Amino acid sequence: MLTPTPQPRVPIDPARFWRFAFAIRGTATPAIFPRMLVFAAAAAVITWFHRAVTPLGIAERPVEVSGAVIGLFLVLRTNSGYERWWEARKLWGGIVNQSRNLAVAALAYGPAEAAWRRAFVGWAAALPHAIRHSLRGERELPEAARLIGPDAAAAAASARHLPNHVAARMAELLRSARAGGLDAWAFLELERQRGLLVDHYGACERILKTPLAFAYAAKVRRFIVLYLLIVPFALVEPTGWLTPLITMFIAYPVLALDHIGTELQNPFSIRSLSHLPLDGICETIEGDLLALLEAERPVQT
Repeated sequence: MLTPTPQPRVPIDPARFWRFAFAIRGTATPAIFPRMLVFAAAAAVITWFHRAVTPLGIAERPVEVSGAVIGLFLVLRTNSGYERWWEARKLWGGIVNQSRNLAVAALAYGPAEAAWRRAFVGWAAALPHAIRHSLRGERELPEAARLIGPDAAAAAASARHLPNHVAARMAELLRSARAGGLDAWAFLELERQRGLLVDHYGACERILKTPLAFAYAAKVRRFIVLYLLIVPFALVEPTGWLTPLITMFIAYPVLALDHIGTELQNPFSIRSLSHLPLDGICETIEGDLLALLEAERPVQT
């Protein structure tokens, strides 16, 4: 199985204006440049035909109006993609908070047995990793071995749905704690926190499995193609042989916005531009939860 190449993540520094103005890696430019060349070649053919065979120039006003319409569609699409990206980030912020709340409550109100506490915190720390791998379509769960043990990790990796399997094991631990005397209020609170985690990763799956409607995406791209093929007819008379170059300049922002809107639809994949830093978020959760477990050891001795 080939490992997808992750898109580089460039830290945003507002003071480094020129670096971001001319950045190539991690931007849409490499992906759209071949398409720009296609439209430039079409413009070159139209320019040659106009100068060598018969005039093909048209009025500029209709092209300007259609360009404004295309811009409106692209802005709406980009905003829609950014809303999905931002909602996904808020959901992962909720996963961070709920994981901490769950671990704190489990250690405060759960059984005093060290084995139960280690197991519960381990499964709680493994859940974000399971969610991340599931959203990326990955079946492996390499972090689980050190958190829940090799056998449990192998069972989780073979489960049909990684997050559900991990959440179910956490529910079993809570049920055993309730049978062992866990207070009813504490049990309900822990179950509520666990349920919120399930809600959060369910909402992430909704974002993942509900892309932009095909009919809308197809129409937008069809309009883009028609617009960029018509632009040279409006430019060929006033600009002459500069028409292919100017067509490329016009195509660049149009194609870039279209590509960015598409990329933002899936904020979880490492192949997407500006994907969420899920690896770092999961490592933060794991470190915080294990630190809670380590901090309480002197109290138990």
